[in-house]
Amino acid sequence: MTIRLEEPPVLAPLEVAPPPHPVSPPRRRRSRKAALYPYALIAPAVVAELLIHIVPMVLGVSIAFRSLDQLTIRNWLQTPFIGFANFVQALDPDGPIGSALFASLGRTVLYVVLVLGISWLIAMIAALLLQKPMPGRGALRVLFLVPYALPAFISTIAWAFMFNQRDGMVNTLLVDTLHLMDERPFWLIGDNAFFVIVIVSIWQMWPFAFLMLTAALQSLPHDVYEAAALDGASRWRQFWSITLPMIRPSNTVLVLVLGLWLFNMFTVPYVLFGGSPPESATLISPLIYKYSFVNWNFGLGAAVSVLLLLVLLVISVVYVKVQLPKEEDR
Repeated sequence: MTIRLEEPPVLAPLEVAPPPHPVSPPRRRRSRKAALYPYALIAPAVVAELLIHIVPMVLGVSIAFRSLDQLTIRNWLQTPFIGFANFVQALDPDGPIGSALFASLGRTVLYVVLVLGISWLIAMIAALLLQKPMPGRGALRVLFLVPYALPAFISTIAWAFMFNQRDGMVNTLLVDTLHLMDERPFWLIGDNAFFVIVIVSIWQMWPFAFLMLTAALQSLPHDVYEAAALDGASRWRQFWSITLPMIRPSNTVLVLVLGLWLFNMFTVPYVLFGGSPPESATLISPLIYKYSFVNWNFGLGAAVSVLLLLVLLVISVVYVKVQLPKEEDR
C-alpha cells in the first residue's frame, strides 16, 4: 500500500493595502494667518504710538531747524530752513536767550535734586515704618496715597490759595501758631517762589515713591534679616547692607522715572504762576512754553526741547548703565 504525501497548497501572499493618507489642511493659508495674527494685535498700539509720540516728535525736530514765529505760522510747512541757528542762539551763554537757558537749567537741576532726594527720604521712612503689622496700617497707606490720587491741577490750586494770601493758612501756621517767623512774606513772588514749587512738588511726588518702595520691601525675604540679627547686625547695618542692595533695581527705576518727571515738570509752575513765572521759579519746561506760546518763537522753543531731549537721553543711558546690576553680579 502506497501512501502519497500531498504537498500543502501554496497560499498567495496577502496584499496589505497602504494606509490612507490623511487629508492635509491648507497649511499655506493657516501659516499665513498665524504669521499675521501677532501683527494684527499690536497694530492699534503701533498706530497710537505713531500718532501720539513719533509724528509730533519728528515735527518738533523739523520745526527746530526753521524760522517759525507768529508771522509764518499760517504756512508753517513753507517756512525758511535756517539750519542750526536756533540751537546756536539757545547755546550762546553771552546772549539773553542762552544766559536765561543755562540759568534755568541750573535751577531745574537744583529743583530735581531737592524734590527727588526729600521725596525718596520721606517715602523710605514711611515704607519702613509700615512694614511691620500695626493697628491702622492699611488706613495709613491709603492716607499716604491721597496726594498721588488727587488730580495735579486741583491740589496745586489748593496750595496756591494757601500760599497766595498774607493771612492765608501757611503764614498763619508759621507766624501765629508756630512763631517761626516775625513777618508774613509773599510766597508767590521773588525768591520764595522757588521754595513753593519745591514744597508742592514734594507733596505730590513722595506718595508714588512710597508706593514703589513699599512694593519692593514686601518682596524681600525675611530669613535674611533673621540671619543678620542672629549675627548681631544692627537695624542700620541691615538697612545699609541688605535692604538697599536688594532693592537696587527698583530704586534705579524709581529715581529715573521721578527724575524725568521732575525735569519736565510743567503743571506745578504753570498753575501757580501762569505763563510768566518769576525768575526764581522758571524751570526748563515753563521756559520752553514762554519761548513758544508767549514770545511766539516756535523754532527756538522746539530747539530748546530737542536739547532737553538729548540731555535727558544721555543722562538716562549713563544712569542705567551705572546703576543696574550686570549679569555676573546677579
